[in-house]
Amino acid sequence: MEKNPIRGIIYSQFHEIEGPTTLLWEPDGLSEDIKRLVNNKSISLLRGESGLIPKSLIIIPFPSFNLKSIVKYLLVKDRSYPGGFRVSAINLLFNDIEDVIFYKYHRNFESVFKKITKKITQLEKSRAGIKLIAGELKIFKIDLLNLIKELRDEEISTFHGEEFPETKVDLSKFSDFRFKLIICGDPEVGKTSAVLRFTDKAFKRTYLPTIGVNVSEKEVQLKEFNIEIAFTIWDIAGQQKFQSMRKHFYTGAEGVFLMFDLTSHESFQNISNWYEDIKLKLKDDFVGFLLGNKRDLVTERRVGIEEIHKLAKDLNMDYIETSALTGINIDKAFYDMSKAIVSLNELKS
Repeated sequence: MEKNPIRGIIYSQFHEIEGPTTLLWEPDGLSEDIKRLVNNKSISLLRGESGLIPKSLIIIPFPSFNLKSIVKYLLVKDRSYPGGFRVSAINLLFNDIEDVIFYKYHRNFESVFKKITKKITQLEKSRAGIKLIAGELKIFKIDLLNLIKELRDEEISTFHGEEFPETKVDLSKFSDFRFKLIICGDPEVGKTSAVLRFTDKAFKRTYLPTIGVNVSEKEVQLKEFNIEIAFTIWDIAGQQKFQSMRKHFYTGAEGVFLMFDLTSHESFQNISNWYEDIKLKLKDDFVGFLLGNKRDLVTERRVGIEEIHKLAKDLNMDYIETSALTGINIDKAFYDMSKAIVSLNELKS
């Protein structure tokens, strides 16, 4: 894990006519392509929202650069701008491999962002120079690094789980065993919590809507094949507003998890729609598993086992019941998926 997980900080302003403008960034060598992409994607999320901006932090993925960004939007009164307000944004860029800290402790970052937005808003209102804002951003970065160090230290002191699975294997001759896995389903069925449970042995009790897609990585050792494979796991947002975007995330997937909530019959009924949506994009063979999550909520269950088995048979998928809260069958689901993908690839070769 890198000592400095922060890849960059970008402070931008948005104008309906002139578009997004990068005012400050660091490090100095941050590429123009990254700055342009971050600005364009940040502002694109605000279009069609009738001038409303998110009050809480959001996370945006940038897969082409293996980056993600925590974004905080600011509204500053300015009569010279349409609507009398100027929209600004602070983007904190970090590497994909660091996403567990930023997702798992999302709320811890709220206070640091609240502090910097208050400072910048005051400076903007008083028409202070850009140098003063740059100075506040440097303090902001120091505060972030101190917070991340504290969170990492806390993780080390409280983590007692074992890595899954147990043995280590020499990968020198198996370097090509890297597979893309997507996990899809309605909002709030537990996709992100299941991925966190598998990659970090942690359950996130506060629901954080995935912004488009969250990409994680995890290595799995297969004793039966005496190999290790690496999963790139794409946790795809279930919200309707991401429908046009998410189809691009299906491309190249060798494995598909279709997840529903055992306490929500509607999420189960929508699985067929998810399957058809994926099949339109994935023309090649793929391994699919049907996951019924929230198994721990026994008294709230709303989906019968017979109808589940019928759907699994219709989709030609194995079925596994899981609980992201307790961890039941989460490792098993990913391990069985890895065995099935390797077996399918052996048949093709």
